Amino acid sequence: MDRRELQDVLCRYRSRFPEEGAYARRACRLLRESPRCFDREAEGLHVTASSWVLNPRRDATLLVLHRKLDQWFQPGGHADNDEDVRRVAVKECSEETGIPSAAIRPLSPHVFDIDIHRIPAMRHEPEHEHLDIRFIVEIDDTLPLVGNEESYELRWVPLREVVRYNRERSLHRLVVKSALGYRRPA
Repeated sequence: MDRRELQDVLCRYRSRFPEEGAYARRACRLLRESPRCFDREAEGLHVTASSWVLNPRRDATLLVLHRKLDQWFQPGGHADNDEDVRRVAVKECSEETGIPSAAIRPLSPHVFDIDIHRIPAMRHEPEHEHLDIRFIVEIDDTLPLVGNEESYELRWVPLREVVRYNRERSLHRLVVKSALGYRRPA
């Protein structure tokens, strides 16, 4: 998925969640107006990608306890100038979990969710926002989780218990969407 295709997807994106629709419209403008939106060094809003990971039974998700933010999130990270956000989502998921990319199975070729969230100022980084493009994937929950230096812990969390780990509306939306279903690849 190149920049032009992503912009087209974001400009046509429709959601039953009003805040997500607003994020998509803002994202469409960002891709149209900001040549550096995939660069983490760009000021303000920039693109990240993540994977909403389900187990084969579809009753649990894989969350990481993020070291910098000290919160539980789905695996993901900065695009670092790679405009193929689908590739970025899988790469970041592999890096953060220690699961080989080949063992991360996309459940849909489509964007699963769009979110914009604020990142507080830390050390040498000013406060900024992330435009997170999210994809839904499956990982076998019997595979060992290795993790990396970006997180304290990785854990399979039953979908019904995600709210105990993170109360943000964005994760609640991912859980609801998981229950509603998604388009499977052909």
